[in-house]
Amino acid sequence: MKKKIFLFLAVTATALTYVSCSNNDSVVEQTDVTAIGASVAIDAANDMDVTTGLLVTKPNPSTAKSTETPVTGICATITVSPATDTYPRVYTLDYGSTGCTNNQLTRKGKLKITLTGPIATTGSKMTIERIDYSINALKLEGTIEYTNTTTTPTVPQWTRKVTNGKLTDSQGHVFTTSGLHTVKQTAGVDTPFVLDDNVYEITEGTHVVGTEKGGTLTLTVGESLVKKYSCLFVSKGKLKVQGGALNGVIDFGNNECDSVYTYTHENGTVFTLGM
Repeated sequence: MKKKIFLFLAVTATALTYVSCSNNDSVVEQTDVTAIGASVAIDAANDMDVTTGLLVTKPNPSTAKSTETPVTGICATITVSPATDTYPRVYTLDYGSTGCTNNQLTRKGKLKITLTGPIATTGSKMTIERIDYSINALKLEGTIEYTNTTTTPTVPQWTRKVTNGKLTDSQGHVFTTSGLHTVKQTAGVDTPFVLDDNVYEITEGTHVVGTEKGGTLTLTVGESLVKKYSCLFVSKGKLKVQGGALNGVIDFGNNECDSVYTYTHENGTVFTLGM
């Protein structure tokens, strides 16, 4: 969680912070890597909102959902309709116009989450819509569709599709995004009512980030990205980056939830980027 918090605090202020560079190569001047910072922030926001959706809609073995129900770790007012376990079900998370804060993250606006069936059931879809929604002054728009495509019960998997995505930072800079990824659960399958031990891997997929200057950045999974539910951030894996002057690899490290990742340019220049 700490890495996620630092991400949004940093992006809100400056979009990207250079911690160090391997040398003084002219790539530093030639390459605008703010789009990399924005792409990581967008992916983190998408993961946050999917994680929120999983937490709010997770099955409860002992009690039924009510029309308004508190959820530990969620500071929003949650309304569920219908109240009984029938589908489709709509969960509205209202963080208010002034927002509420949890774990140093202030969210405003609403998330509308529509579930066609239990998300652990093949074919079920969770759709997340953002309504006047922001996290730490980063305005987020677009729709996330999280669809269960499991074929082997011991290896649950989903597709995560983002459409009409947009991030507007505190300085008014706008980044658009779209993408499709395959997500597999590699741990925690045997404890369906517990989320903290879940580990997910994004095994393939691509997302595209557009800048207000007309540039585009394409990020493709090179090595499976590991996301622990308890970490709420990619802790391992690599993304291939291409677009404009950028041609390199983002490396998320050695499976630790720290506040640092690296971007290595094609000529070997390494940027260590802080959240």
